[in-house]
Amino acid sequence: MMNYFKSWTLIRWIYASLGAYLAFVSMMDNQWIAALFSTYIAAMGIGGFGCAAGNCATNASQAKMNHKADQLHIDYLEIKSKFDGNKN
Repeated sequence: MMNYFKSWTLIRWIYASLGAYLAFVSMMDNQWIAALFSTYIAAMGIGGFGCAAGNCATNASQAKMNHKADQLHIDYLEIKSKFDGNKN
């Protein structure tokens, strides 16, 4: 059982403990919808899925977008205005 907790990160501990606390408080106040959402948050921490497992990072997707932007070629036409500020 102790090996299970050794792989937990700080974020996972926060999700599990905060979710469990909020679920308990919500149930004591008969706020069942809040208890449902906080139980889901606790389950993310305990089960290691969702953002608690680090699956919400966007570094890889941002790198792919930057790579595609480097390969993109845009043709444009510069249009000059009559009123460019030069008075003759």
